[in-house]
Amino acid sequence: MATEEFSAKGLSGSRVDEIAERTHTVKRMIYYYFGSKEGLYRAVLENAYDHIRTIESDLDLDALSPQNAMRRLVTVTFDYHNKHPEFVRLVMNENIHQGAHIGHLPNIKDRNRTVIATLRKVIDRGVKAGCFRSDIDPIEVHMTISALCFYNVSNRYTFSTIFGRDMTSLKAAASRREVIADIIEKWCRADP
Repeated sequence: MATEEFSAKGLSGSRVDEIAERTHTVKRMIYYYFGSKEGLYRAVLENAYDHIRTIESDLDLDALSPQNAMRRLVTVTFDYHNKHPEFVRLVMNENIHQGAHIGHLPNIKDRNRTVIATLRKVIDRGVKAGCFRSDIDPIEVHMTISALCFYNVSNRYTFSTIFGRDMTSLKAAASRREVIADIIEKWCRADP
């Protein structure tokens, strides 16, 4: 419930009273456990990042070819963003605040390094197999995957209105997911 509140209204627009009411608890218990509204927001933010990193870590990418492992990571990221628009909104809100709270999360850097290590491993396997370029930076790949997957959620309503394409439809999402996977695959591919 706190995730929904913060993702819909941001930190400044959210009210602890509303969160307490929706979670059938009392406001003082929230303050007892989290210290402040900001503490609760930080816990929500940390949980949101932990959730996607756990899903990525649970993928058995070693069982796939490097190309299929990369596609799998892209499609799982796309699906996660698409199914969890609250994650996208939380990240957008945190960026509006110039990352003021994410830096206070003690394990956030270590926890998010896992996706880079996963990408590094997939890229290294691809380079060794001769199917990926050797100059690929896993942080650049992660940033590009995130940006492409993020956009489909963050701009779905404006894009749909402007171009008359329902970005929330299953057909549009499936098509966009494949386009993004193709883009990343072609970018990583070694020259023939």
